[in-house]
Amino acid sequence: MAADLGAGLVIRARRVVVGDAEVAACVEVTGGRIAAVTPYDRVPSVPTVVTLDDDEVLLPGLVDTHVHVNEPGRTEWEGFATATRAAAAGGVTTLLDMPLNSVPATTTVAALDLKRSVAEGQSWVDVGFWGGAVPDNIADLAPLHEAGVFGFKCFLLDSGVAEFPHLPPDAFATAMAETARLGALMIVHAEDGSFLDDSALDGEHYAGFLASRPRAAEEAAIAHVLEQARATGARTHVVHLSDADAVPMLRSARAQGVDVSVETCPHYLTFDAEHVPDGATEFKCCPPIREADNREALWAALAAGDVDLVVSDHSPCTASLKASPDFGLAWGGISSVQLGLPAVWTGAQARGHSLVDVVRWMATSPADRVGLTDRGRIAVGAQADLVRFAPDASFVVDVARLKHRNAVSAYAGRPLVGEVRETWLRGVPVDDDVPRG
Repeated sequence: MAADLGAGLVIRARRVVVGDAEVAACVEVTGGRIAAVTPYDRVPSVPTVVTLDDDEVLLPGLVDTHVHVNEPGRTEWEGFATATRAAAAGGVTTLLDMPLNSVPATTTVAALDLKRSVAEGQSWVDVGFWGGAVPDNIADLAPLHEAGVFGFKCFLLDSGVAEFPHLPPDAFATAMAETARLGALMIVHAEDGSFLDDSALDGEHYAGFLASRPRAAEEAAIAHVLEQARATGARTHVVHLSDADAVPMLRSARAQGVDVSVETCPHYLTFDAEHVPDGATEFKCCPPIREADNREALWAALAAGDVDLVVSDHSPCTASLKASPDFGLAWGGISSVQLGLPAVWTGAQARGHSLVDVVRWMATSPADRVGLTDRGRIAVGAQADLVRFAPDASFVVDVARLKHRNAVSAYAGRPLVGEVRETWLRGVPVDDDVPRG
């Protein structure tokens, strides 16, 4: 039955996000790709027609370019089977896996080959891979690029895991020059460690953790990234921006022709420091969740086009690593790949944004930035990755129903709006039994 659906299927809905509009349409799928988009009442003759309910909207599958799958090596934290099931349940049909926190890190072709072999046969959505840039692997960047990584991730301060050391200034300059030569994208965790203040940490008090990682750490690091991007001509991308005060310098650099993009994450758009309870280390992430006025400034930057895209930074770990109420001791990372779409939609619709905006931020723009221009959109020729979404359905997050490996999430107990009811990968419904990614 699944093969027949992929070979001849029409999904019709009174609300379909196509380009910059919502329209009533039929989306015809042939051979796993979109063959036609026709008016709602003009149904092509195909074996299978699926009509969405009136409370549902057809969206393109999301493209999440920032996911830590952690396999191999830390599979007790997460793995391809669990991460990709969670992604599909959240409407994500393509994800890019970060080069850490797996062991080995993806800093050589051999490590990339190992990761690909592990992912084979246990991926419920399509998976691509970032390479890593670390001090001793500059010679490995070209072979990794040729082997098909989407670009390179680096840190400008301690990454938190010994097998993925950060790039000091000289090594960062060398790596940026090499990625410029290759035409590859360098994606940067931009915090300057010299601005961190561990003396501000205050055990269970979130205010102490926030003070330990000030906005100045992000701003100094982003200024350094932009300086190197100007000097080398490298294409670059700032990951998980939490500090809205850095937006003007990014805007200015782009106006000067620097090829830089920037992402933020659902947790920075949802939570605020004023409402993070003391001891609630499930909210710990780096850079940190900042104040409510900063959150609203990030929303404004999205609306203005100064922030390009929203991706999860799904960074899971075992429950035991989040068990300590001490913000200095608990692991930093938020598990959210299944919840990004409803979390962002909840905030977006409350601020007057549309599903067209959400699709641009979470599907089209991430796909375009990494060169996957056949995804993240409902258009003729695009891969038929589609989502049945009920934008008015509300629910309260129950971590026991999330599909990632460890039942820990900052979203536990939070009311959200927007329910993913079905996900299609290449025109075939995703189910829990058959990995087709």
